Amino acid sequence: MRTNYDFSPLFRSSIGFDHLFNLLENAARVQPIENWPPYNIEKTGEDQYRLTIAVAGFSTDDLEITKQQNTLVVSGQKGEKPTGSEALYQGIANRTFERRFQLADYVEVTGASVVDGLLTIDLVREVPESMKPKRIPVQTRALPATQESPQVQHKEAA
Repeated sequence: MRTNYDFSPLFRSSIGFDHLFNLLENAARVQPIENWPPYNIEKTGEDQYRLTIAVAGFSTDDLEITKQQNTLVVSGQKGEKPTGSEALYQGIANRTFERRFQLADYVEVTGASVVDGLLTIDLVREVPESMKPKRIPVQTRALPATQESPQVQHKEAA
């Protein structure tokens, strides 16, 4: 049983997090679970990731990878079967698929390859220099010289 959460109080006190709230609302909606083709997501470095999808039976011509803003779409569509053959038993799925992955800001695809029926997509988060935190040095300023104040001398009592 799922519970619907109300994110409206967060909208009142935050600015610029609309994308995050939309992701949370979409995750809370009941969606059909698709588990084909199976995939893994790995973190291979500080800002590096690898997506591995099992695509047995698909050639590189059958696969398409597109990135649109913060969404990575991986789809596969089998070409025509060779004529003259008749399948007596078909245990290998050859159905069309489409997988969508939400990417964080500044995540880019650096490469994709198919080896032994596994599609591997390498991703890296490259935050622009202007968006990275900067350390600001604190400087000391010399105070301007002022006139010396007269010193009061203490008279000794005799």
